[in-house]
Amino acid sequence: MQYSYATRTAALLASPLRHIRDHARRHSFISLAEELPAQELFPVKLLDEAAHEVLTSGPAVLQYGDPEGYLPLREWLTAEWKSRKRMNVDPRQVLLTTGTQQAIDLVVRLMVNAEDPVLIEQPGSPGSLQVLSMQGARLIPVQADAQGTDLEALERRMAADRPKLFIAAPSFSNPTGFLWTLEQRQQILSLCQKYNVLLVEDDSYGELHLHQNEQIPPSVAALDDEGRGGHVLYIGSFSKTIAPGLRTGWVTGHPSLIEGMSALKQLADMQSSSMNQRLLHHLLTDHRFRWHDHLELLNREYRVRLKLMLELLKRPFWKEVTYHVPGGGMYMWVRLPEGLESATLLKAVMPKGVAFMPGALCTAGNSGNSYIRLNFSHPGREELLMGMNLIGETITEFTARRS
Repeated sequence: MQYSYATRTAALLASPLRHIRDHARRHSFISLAEELPAQELFPVKLLDEAAHEVLTSGPAVLQYGDPEGYLPLREWLTAEWKSRKRMNVDPRQVLLTTGTQQAIDLVVRLMVNAEDPVLIEQPGSPGSLQVLSMQGARLIPVQADAQGTDLEALERRMAADRPKLFIAAPSFSNPTGFLWTLEQRQQILSLCQKYNVLLVEDDSYGELHLHQNEQIPPSVAALDDEGRGGHVLYIGSFSKTIAPGLRTGWVTGHPSLIEGMSALKQLADMQSSSMNQRLLHHLLTDHRFRWHDHLELLNREYRVRLKLMLELLKRPFWKEVTYHVPGGGMYMWVRLPEGLESATLLKAVMPKGVAFMPGALCTAGNSGNSYIRLNFSHPGREELLMGMNLIGETITEFTARRS
C-alpha cells in the first residue's frame, strides 16, 4: 500500500540524522553527531539500588501517577532552584516532561499556529527547529556569536513581526556553547517584557561548565521575579547530567502556561514515567549520592575531553577550519574551509565509519551549510582520535583538490 504522509513531515523523514543514527548502531561506527553524554559516568550502581528500593516499595509505584509528575521530585527541583539559582517557584508551577524536547513541543503546540512568527537563536538546537517546522511556524533566526546577540536587530524583529516566542539557550547553547552575559540577559528580558514575547529558556546544558571558576549569571527566569514574572518559561532535564534513558525533564512558568501544557501532555502520553521519576528522586536524596560533586565530576571529565579535541584541531588536517572554544556544553561548532559544505563532507566520511552533525540541521535557512557540530562528551579517547583523524583526512582531500 502507498501511504500519503502529511506535507509537514517531509523534511523530518528526509533528515540525515535518521541515517546517522542507523549507522551509529553498528559496533565499529564512530558518531560525533549525537547529543550523548558519557555513559561511563552514569551513577549505575546507585541507580540499580534505587530501582530495587522503588520496585519493592509496593505495587502503587506501577500505577498511574500525577499528570504533572511525581510531587517529591518537583519539590526537590524547586528547593534546588531556590538554593542555587535564585528562583522561588511553587512545585505546582512545575511540570515533569519526557525530556526537554517534549517541553518545547508542548509549548509550541499550545501557543503557535501555522505561519505564526517565532524567534529562534541561531545556530540552535536541531530538535527545537524540527518541532517548530512540524508546527508550521515562520522561523525568524536571531544570530548569536561569542559577543552575544545583536540587541538592536532583535528589537527591530520584535517590533516588526510581533512573535509569540523566543526560543534560546542563554547558558551554553547547543551547538556553540556560548554564554549570555548578565547584561545581555537583563536587556533581552526587558525586550521580551516590552513586546510581550515569551522567552523559552532552555537550560539543558546549564550545569556543564567547561571553564573553571567562571561565574555563571543567574538564569533569565531568575531575573524575571525569581521565576514568577510570567515572561520566561524555564526548561531543562536530567538527560545530560544523570542519564538520558530516564527521560525526565521539567518546565516551570506562569501557572496558566503549565496548566495548558499539562492538558496537552495528557493527550500525548497521560504522564511521563512516574517510576523513573521516583527512581530519580530516590537517587537525588540518597546521602551517598552528592549531586553537586557529581556535576563537578562531569565537568572535570568534559574539560579533559574538550582539551583533547582542541589538541586534535591543531593538527595539519584541520588548519583551514575556524572555531570558538565553548564555555560549556558538549559540542564544538566548527566552520569548514571555504567552498566545502557539511553535507558533502558527511557523505564522504560516513562510508569510512564516522559521522558528525551537519550545520544545516542547527540553523534556519542555509547559513549553516559551512559548519559542523562535533560531540566530545560521548566518544572515548581512541574513538575521538580515530574519528577526528578520519574527518580531518577527508577535509584535506577536498582542499587538495580545490587547490
